Amino acid sequence: MKVIKSLVIVFTIHVLLANNVVSAKQWQGENNNTLSKSEFTLAKHCPPSFELTPQGVCRLLTQYQFYTSVQNKGLGGTQTNLPPHRDGFTPAQIDLGRYLFFDPALSKDGSISCASCHQPDKGFSDNLDRSIGITGEKIARSAPTLWNVAFVDKFFWDARAKSLEEQALGPLYDPLEMGNTPEKLLATIRSTPTYVKLFAQAYPDMQEIGLEQIYTSLTAFQTSLISLNSRYDRYAHGYHQALTKDEIAGLNVFRSFVARCAECHQPPLFTNNEIAVIGSPEPEGRKLDIGAEKTYNAPKLKGAFKVPTLRNITQSGPYMHSGRYKDLREAVKFYNDGRGNSIPEGEEMLIHWHISEPNLTDDELDLIVTFLGTLTDESLTPRIPQQVPSGLPVIDEKYQERSKAARTQQKLNHNNENAITQSGE
Repeated sequence: MKVIKSLVIVFTIHVLLANNVVSAKQWQGENNNTLSKSEFTLAKHCPPSFELTPQGVCRLLTQYQFYTSVQNKGLGGTQTNLPPHRDGFTPAQIDLGRYLFFDPALSKDGSISCASCHQPDKGFSDNLDRSIGITGEKIARSAPTLWNVAFVDKFFWDARAKSLEEQALGPLYDPLEMGNTPEKLLATIRSTPTYVKLFAQAYPDMQEIGLEQIYTSLTAFQTSLISLNSRYDRYAHGYHQALTKDEIAGLNVFRSFVARCAECHQPPLFTNNEIAVIGSPEPEGRKLDIGAEKTYNAPKLKGAFKVPTLRNITQSGPYMHSGRYKDLREAVKFYNDGRGNSIPEGEEMLIHWHISEPNLTDDELDLIVTFLGTLTDESLTPRIPQQVPSGLPVIDEKYQERSKAARTQQKLNHNNENAITQSGE
């Protein structure tokens, strides 16, 4: 019976993948030629890994759905079901969100888009220790990845938002990020004829474009960013040849009771969607970021931050909330240096009980880093639009210049700011 069940599962997944190949060709179908404003159209098919239901909405399909789970939270080992997730958006709403995500018109001065800080080729982050907004200044924290946010129920490093719709308000209206206002954003979208046409396609019962439809569209697109087909996943589903001997050894160290990495970075999402105080250091010269203490008004959470996913982790450095570590080896070593090794003098922090002093060898640390490379899967990366309805550059030269300057400063280690700003968190 087990063999038959396995064959049925494999056959089902192969059928789904075959269907997804068709969808991938049809979805996001604009070509590289210049589009006139009248030629923008929205997808009629769901993104890869989603199926179109009779109700006309997209439903996520993964091989993990064939497994059970502890408390329905996606915990329990390599073959475990995933936690609840967001889906149920129409193909048109997802595709409209894609255009909005890449359009600098959403910012105050048309200089940056959501994709400026969440770039697909950089793990949906930006390779900066701390992101830069419309002012050209670094903000307080790094840009987290957006892969698999459909499964996330807390947003921002300090977990202050409970939905993607609520999260959108942060960067859109923060004066150091995109710097817009609700009134100006609505005026911009409503005065763009192509957006008026596209919103009517995505929301046929809508009387007039509202903020709710903008937030919903951005949410719809972000929930389509699925990464669950890495070499690790193939190993987890039973194809053990997917990983090398060293990668398997790294997985064993990662999951061991000594290293305890998997206590918080639990497969298959490699996060437990919780917050934790680990005592990660700030860049030299910067004051302690209190993190979730502010969100929950709880002193015991001083320095607490969201446990990030490790999916596509090799693509999204630097690491930690402040980008303190430029590479994975440094970040992994931090956990091996001893409980509370970087707490500033005079500060008291309640370090999470999972943080210990594992005393791993250099070889074991290297094995963990080797294993983390198996979590890379960008096969469902959405296509970057060649053009957006506003006519602005998708990721403009002005932003690229500021980004390049910020990276140069980062390499020179000019971290001379000594205060945490209230904006740009």
